[in-house]
Amino acid sequence: MVLRHPDQFQLLKTQSARLRELQLLVEHRRQLVSDRVRLTNRLCAILKQYYPQALEWFEHRDSALFCDFIDRWPSLLKVQRARTTTLLRFFRDHHSYRMCTNERRIEGIRSAQPLTRDRAIITAYSMQALVTVEQLRSILGAITRYDAAIAKIAGNHPDYELYAALPGAGATLAPRLLVAFGDQRERFRNASELQMYAGIAPVLVESGNKRWVHWRTQCPKFLRQTFVEWASHSIGHSYWAEAYYRQQREKGNTHQSAVRALAFKWIRILYRCWQTRTPYDESKYLKSLERRGSPLVRAAAAVS
Repeated sequence: MVLRHPDQFQLLKTQSARLRELQLLVEHRRQLVSDRVRLTNRLCAILKQYYPQALEWFEHRDSALFCDFIDRWPSLLKVQRARTTTLLRFFRDHHSYRMCTNERRIEGIRSAQPLTRDRAIITAYSMQALVTVEQLRSILGAITRYDAAIAKIAGNHPDYELYAALPGAGATLAPRLLVAFGDQRERFRNASELQMYAGIAPVLVESGNKRWVHWRTQCPKFLRQTFVEWASHSIGHSYWAEAYYRQQREKGNTHQSAVRALAFKWIRILYRCWQTRTPYDESKYLKSLERRGSPLVRAAAAVS
């Protein structure tokens, strides 16, 4: 194709240096998030071997509060020896001020029964838990550093406001969406090209009387992940997105398939906003759907 039909291919230009730097930063940060998940799961698996009660007392196991708690009291015996005033001071120092939550934790500590009294198991797993906490704390600090560097670059980009106000984007996904679209508006001639490039558009194959659709494998995986993750986050922040997701599930589609379909729809909307430099407005889009008589309007009203 390249040799015979070079006119069918568009010459891609490199993005600006700042945008390429931002692209690497958001990719590296996402790798750290995967490391955080991996270490959190490992820590939970370790605690289940000798100290499962700690998992019941804290909802967020990838937080500084949980890491510091395990670091200070790595076993049930040690935390049960702590005074109530000491525990309350610890929670307050970590900005946990809800008395009902702290009282529930302390009550659980006082009434807990050890899973095992075998000193060999407790000592060995306590050391493993402390080592894992140290690694997890390092990852959390690294993510914070990356967040600051990403916010500094993304915040100065003229297109950042287009993505910062998107439903469910926030400070994490907005820079990734900025990188996904870039700053060269002539790069994609239409939304369909971006959908195919990102791997969101499925591949239709026809051969004789057979016709089937399959997952697009040759694409930038991180780019596809960005759109899918944002589409998933948007479900809880956009009326029509939630309605569309429910429609897809009612058709029998799996969660992942429904989210990919939503991402496909979102790309068309955001591509238009990107080309016209117009921030997304949920109310305007709902009015546009209403003018076209889209069933999503009724579905969105039912969801709200």
